[in-house]
Amino acid sequence: MDCSACTPRRPWELPFLAVPEEVAALRRLLRIHLALWGLQELTEAAQLCVTELVANVITHVGAGTPTTLAVSMRGTHLRIEVHDPDTRALPTLAAPTDDAETGRGMTLVAATSDRWGVQLLPDRKVTWAEFATGLSTPNGHSRSVHVSRAERVLGFYDVRQAEGPQVLNRLSATIAETAAVEAIADLLHWLRVHGHDADEALDRAQVRFEAETAQCTNW
Repeated sequence: MDCSACTPRRPWELPFLAVPEEVAALRRLLRIHLALWGLQELTEAAQLCVTELVANVITHVGAGTPTTLAVSMRGTHLRIEVHDPDTRALPTLAAPTDDAETGRGMTLVAATSDRWGVQLLPDRKVTWAEFATGLSTPNGHSRSVHVSRAERVLGFYDVRQAEGPQVLNRLSATIAETAAVEAIADLLHWLRVHGHDADEALDRAQVRFEAETAQCTNW
C-alpha cells in the first residue's frame, strides 16, 4: 500500500540523570512511544535494553551521571541509544563461564537485540542496540495481523489502477480513508443480506477495536 498516510516515526531523545528511580519512567515513556509507532511487539525487548543500558551507566560511570536516551529508526530497525559522558568505561560481555557480576547486562542486550555496539565521540559514549521491525520502510505500517488482513481486503479497492505512476506517488490519506470506508460499507451490506444485524455488528467491531487499542497503549 501507499504510505503517504503513515505516521512518520521521528527521532526523539530525553536527557535524564542515571539513577535507579528514573528507570521505571523511561520504560513507561518508551512503551507509549512504541505504541504510537505501532511497534508494540518490540516493547518488552526494548524496555529490557533500556533498563540494562541505564544500569550499566549507573554501575560503571556513576549514579547521577547526566545521560540521554535516544530512540529512532535506522532503516527498518528500531534503534535505542544511551549517551553518557565517559568514553573510557566501555561495555563488555561476560564470558559464558564467568561468575563475575559485571557484563551480565550487556549479555542480555546482545541476546535480546539483533545487533548492538558502542560509538565513541569526542564528548560522549553512545551505546546502542537495534531491533528488526518487519517493516518495508521506516515509516511503513507494522505487520500486525490486523493491518495485514486489512491491506489484503483493500487490495480489492485499489484506486491506483486507473491512475498514472505520478498520481500514485501523491495518494493522500483521504483517498485511503475513502477506500477503507467503502470496504466497511460493503461488509455491512454482506451482513445484512445474510440475515445479520449490521448495526449490532458495527457496534461490536467498535467495542473490539477500542479494547484492542487500549490494550496496546497500556503495555
